[in-house]
Amino acid sequence: MNKYKVGEKAASRDSYGQALIELGEKHEEIIVMDADLAKSSKAYDFAKVFPNRFKYAGISEQDMVSMAAGLATTGKVPFISSFACFLPTRGYDQIRVSVCYSNTNVKITGSHGGLMTGKDGPTGQGITDLALMRNLPNMHVLVPADVQETIACTRAMYENKGPFYMRTAREKTVILNENVPEVKLGTSFLLRDESDAVIIAVGAMVPEAVKAADSLKQKGICVSVLNCVSLKPIDEKAVQKVSKNGLVVSAEDGVVEALGASVAEIIAEKRIDAKLIRVGLNNKFAESGDAFDLLAKYKMDANAIEKNILNGLKEMK
Repeated sequence: MNKYKVGEKAASRDSYGQALIELGEKHEEIIVMDADLAKSSKAYDFAKVFPNRFKYAGISEQDMVSMAAGLATTGKVPFISSFACFLPTRGYDQIRVSVCYSNTNVKITGSHGGLMTGKDGPTGQGITDLALMRNLPNMHVLVPADVQETIACTRAMYENKGPFYMRTAREKTVILNENVPEVKLGTSFLLRDESDAVIIAVGAMVPEAVKAADSLKQKGICVSVLNCVSLKPIDEKAVQKVSKNGLVVSAEDGVVEALGASVAEIIAEKRIDAKLIRVGLNNKFAESGDAFDLLAKYKMDANAIEKNILNGLKEMK
C-alpha cells in the first residue's frame, strides 16, 4: 500500500528502512549495519524485522566500512549508514581503499545530508559528502528527492554491483512522485520541459527548483527542471539537451563542487554555449538554524533560484 501522496511532506530518509525490509524479505544475503544512529537513519526499521541480520558498529565509522567490505567478499550485500557529516569523512580512507579501490559490493547511505540538517550546525551538516563521493573511482552516487525515490534508489543499489553512496535528508520536503519510479544508473527526471532556461537540481533542492519554475511561469518565463537523481553517473545527454536553452542554474544542498561541478564539466567538454549559475554553498560553511531559514539566508531557496534566473536572463539580453 502506498502511504505517500504527492503534495504532502516527508523526509527522504523516512522510507529507507521500509525499502531495506522489502529487499531483505527477498534476499537473505543482505546485511544492514549502522554506526550508532540507526533510529535517525531509519535503518532500525530493518533491525526490528531482521535482528540477526543487523549489526551495530558503534561510534566507529571506519570499522563499519572495513567490516562491510569484508562481508562483501563473502557474498553478503552490506548496507551501511550513518550521518552524511560522519560516514563519508571519518571513513573516507576505508571507503577509498577497501570499497572503491577493491571495488567491493558495499552500499553506503549518508542520512541527514546537506545544509538542511539545520539546527545541528556546521559540524553536523554534511555539505561535502556528494563532492567527496563523486570524486572516488568506481563509486556511484544517488540523491533521491523524496521518499519514493529513496525506495527506488535503495533498490537500484542492490540491483547493481559495486560501491554506492546515497544521500538522504532529515527535513520534510514536498513529495513529488505518486509511486515509486524506476531508477537506473544515469537516471534523470525532466519535471518541467520549457525553453527559456533550466534548473538542474538534486535531492532536497528539487522541490525548491519546481517551486521556482512554477512561480516564474506565472510571470511568463518558462523554465525546465531536471532532477538528476543519479549524480554519478550523471545523465549527460539530458544535461546537454536542457543546457542548450542558454541559461543553466544548478541547485544543490551543499558545496557547489558536486552537481555544479558535474554540470560545468559537461558544458565545457561539450562546448555548449550556456551561462551557468551554481546555487549552493560556495567556499563557505553555514551556521545553525531552521532549515528553510538557512536556505533563504544562503540564497539557496526557491526565491533565490528565481532571482538568479531573472538576473541571468537580463544579463544575456
